[in-house]
Amino acid sequence: MSATTSNPSAGSDSQTMRAVLGFAAFGALLALVGFLQSWNVMLAIFNLCLISAVMALGVNIQWGYAGLFNVGIMGFAALGGVAAVLTSTAPVASAWQAGGLGILASGAVTLGVIALAVIAYRKLASGPLKTLVMLVVIIGGYFVIREVYDPAVAAIEADNPAQSGFLGGLGMPIMLSWAVGGVLAAAAAWLIGKVALGLRSDYLAIATLGISEIIIAMIKNEDWLTRGVKNVTGLDRPVPYEIDLQGAPWFTQLATDRGFDLVEGSSIFVKLAYAALFSSVLIAVLALCVLALASPWGRMVRAIRDNEVSAAAMGKNVTARHLQIFVLGSAVVGIAGAMLTTLDGQFTPGSYQPLRFTFLIWVMVIVGGSGNNLGSVLGAFFIWFIWIEAEIVGNWLMANATQFLEEGSALRTHLIDSAQHMRLFTMGIIMLLVMRFSPGGLLPERTASR
Repeated sequence: MSATTSNPSAGSDSQTMRAVLGFAAFGALLALVGFLQSWNVMLAIFNLCLISAVMALGVNIQWGYAGLFNVGIMGFAALGGVAAVLTSTAPVASAWQAGGLGILASGAVTLGVIALAVIAYRKLASGPLKTLVMLVVIIGGYFVIREVYDPAVAAIEADNPAQSGFLGGLGMPIMLSWAVGGVLAAAAAWLIGKVALGLRSDYLAIATLGISEIIIAMIKNEDWLTRGVKNVTGLDRPVPYEIDLQGAPWFTQLATDRGFDLVEGSSIFVKLAYAALFSSVLIAVLALCVLALASPWGRMVRAIRDNEVSAAAMGKNVTARHLQIFVLGSAVVGIAGAMLTTLDGQFTPGSYQPLRFTFLIWVMVIVGGSGNNLGSVLGAFFIWFIWIEAEIVGNWLMANATQFLEEGSALRTHLIDSAQHMRLFTMGIIMLLVMRFSPGGLLPERTASR
């Protein structure tokens, strides 16, 4: 009679090897883009991969740690973008003179109405009188707020709308907005979580999706805050401008010594500087996530995820832990949203689409490995790379596959025009392959049996 024993270190070594091979393969793909396309394109892809990885870690905290199905990622990323505007843009003095005090007054009135509603709710006994008082406070307060708010908004948005038409920000370094973006997203997540986390998982998904769309609608329509769909351009940069580098003697000498073209070299230098900043944030967030997951807190939240009833029976406050995780994950997404706006150098509310900021981030987490922090990073790297290159490769494939057809062939024209849809087709194929051959993702979550 023989007995077999499992070797836990064997599974760990196997996953480590998968991680090494995965990141090595991604590095090879980046090098291929650098040689075949350009190093500028390669670095542009890499920077967006880094930001996407931070965002994927935020979603992994919510879903991988606690099983919270948040499909409102877009809204929290947009709040990060709002933070970049409010932090880095200079205050518009004329707009503040036109209606700044009115906005502050409407905010004070709003807080007063909320305070009166809370006091009435707590002090009055249940009954018709309580209901009547609450209605009077809420409805009456709404009209009072509008009386103060509307004239102020109209005055601000009429102040040189082609150039400003909004209050501006604090005029501080834009890197500070990364922390502010996390705080804004965390505050919104706390408010949402107090209401929505008591819902079933499918209802939570619907609620977060709806609230995300509300956030985007507000950003698009409240011009006094972020200029709405007129966009905010020319945001501050934490790295030098290319034109300044090209005029700097030290950089000119460096480019000459290395044999680089001055214009291309300055662009590469700027992208490398961004990559260093984004990599620092990613490494910091990843390290904190790994430490948290390995701590008693991490074991507790996974126990809640696996069996809420048993965890509650052992005295764990399930709702409080869910709220905590929802806030933490949303804060990380907000940081990534501020980083993305910093990289773009502008805030464009119209660019926030669920396909880019919700669906694609979920694909990254699922493909990389839900519950595995390093897997989420690897999944973000691969999925964003494929998302960018799929259309380029698709055009090349279609052009070569239809060479045997006549130049004016309707079929050839249709196939070449359809190459732009290769992104969605490729994402579908990847999801099917991963679900079939590696349901846990490229780097599955480590458990006691692995």
